[in-house]
Amino acid sequence: MTDLLSSAGTQMIVLFFLALALRVPVAFALGLSAIYAMWRIGFGLDLVGDLITAGIARYSLLAIPFFILAGALMGSTGIAERMIRFFRVLVGGLPGGMSIVGTVVCLFWGAVSGSGPASVAAIGPMIIKGMEEDGFDRAHAAGLVCAGAALSIVIPPSIGLVIFGVIAEVSISQLFIAAILPGLFMGLTMLAVLPMLPRRAATGPGLAALAPPPYADLPYRGRLWRSFRDSFWGLLTPVVILGGIYSGIFTPTEAALVATVYALFVGALIYRSLGWTMLYETLAEAAGSSATVMLIVAYAALFGWVVTVEDLVGTYSTGLLGISENPWVILLVIMLILLVAGMFMDAITVMFITLPIILPVMRELGWDPVWFGVVVMINLAIGLITPPVGVNLYVAANVSRLSIERVARGAMPFLLSGLVGLAIVAAFPAMSLWLVEWLR
Repeated sequence: MTDLLSSAGTQMIVLFFLALALRVPVAFALGLSAIYAMWRIGFGLDLVGDLITAGIARYSLLAIPFFILAGALMGSTGIAERMIRFFRVLVGGLPGGMSIVGTVVCLFWGAVSGSGPASVAAIGPMIIKGMEEDGFDRAHAAGLVCAGAALSIVIPPSIGLVIFGVIAEVSISQLFIAAILPGLFMGLTMLAVLPMLPRRAATGPGLAALAPPPYADLPYRGRLWRSFRDSFWGLLTPVVILGGIYSGIFTPTEAALVATVYALFVGALIYRSLGWTMLYETLAEAAGSSATVMLIVAYAALFGWVVTVEDLVGTYSTGLLGISENPWVILLVIMLILLVAGMFMDAITVMFITLPIILPVMRELGWDPVWFGVVVMINLAIGLITPPVGVNLYVAANVSRLSIERVARGAMPFLLSGLVGLAIVAAFPAMSLWLVEWLR
């Protein structure tokens, strides 16, 4: 035990969490702790540049900045608003009103954005406003957006699944296919919670006000047709992206570029809402988000190198395997580790730190890596809405102008339903693997 604590790798991990506690940005906490460990080991720091370059010079990682840019373009050009308007007409009259609309839009937007926090920022203000006017508490509305947007890293195309595929060397296309049914199932668990939410008398038109005046005078079929026609190009986005991937026309990485070009085409030539000023602002926003993610990826390469050199993988994975001979007990421990890690770190950081240790356990126990990737992603999606550092909570608090504590309380019912959904997806691998096998 003393030898383990005195090792440079273990000290690196301790230093990383200490830096996080001191509010050092995640990327720099990774880099500084890894450089300290390299100095302790005695390797020259001239390796740092080569390791960082090797960590980010991967073709598959190109999908990250382009999916982020595509999601930002679709949010800024009005595609999100048109989609919400359509679903408001389609299902807004059902019991639950805007809460059902919010859930459906979050699931659909997950197939556009690929990023939880970006989804909250893009569709959160409109859904929260509509739900509040429909009689729902503002905190519960913000909580629903948090939980629904968190599924963006489960429902393909998912940035999280791209990174898992790169780290685990698993087919990203198969991960995308496997995540479809579990992602939709997680959405159903959210819908099951909606009747339990308190609701007062409606105080406004919800999001009906988003529709042009002629909409209100038309019968249901007329309003549905008009809203569908207006939102058609936005609704077609997941079909273009996922259909191209699953049909083999292009790879997931190429799909990210196709999505970006498609968003530019729709915004500039179809809706004509994309001007030069908006394009510049959107590019700047996407560049900032991409830089944040890629900086974490770059410094995580240093972190992972130290983990390998110090054989932390062998040490800690052996410890996990020694907990029990029952694979389900080990899976439960792994899920608990991921859930706790998600309380303090974003999903990408959690994957780069934990997967090198967890993946050897997965292989030793013979678990299917595609199913395991989906389970990991649902774990991390729940982490996005788990206090104290659930990233979606902070974004939702910003767009709803509520305290982080109120948003966290509003998200609690969806957090509990998410845990139930996670347990079911983990217990029934066929839910993830059936579609993969059928499409082979």
